[in-house]
Amino acid sequence: MQNAMIILAVLVIINIVAFISYGWDKYKAKNDKWRTPEATLIALAFFGPFGAAAGMQIFKHKTRKPKFKLVYVFLVLHLILIAYMLIR
Repeated sequence: MQNAMIILAVLVIINIVAFISYGWDKYKAKNDKWRTPEATLIALAFFGPFGAAAGMQIFKHKTRKPKFKLVYVFLVLHLILIAYMLIR
């Protein structure tokens, strides 16, 4: 049970970092500053898809770029994994 709590805490932190990263990149885009590489944002979305998806929607950032549709694929994969872990 303790391992599950540690995993959950790490996932929450990663999702918070992903959310903040999408907001921070949007801020930098509006202010013509050095941007976060897209590969970094995609990698954050792979590990923290809930935060990335929320950041995309709330900050209206990267929503038109086709490769960022992967965020929603990652989100579904995480939901399937969570469901599997709960059933097991």
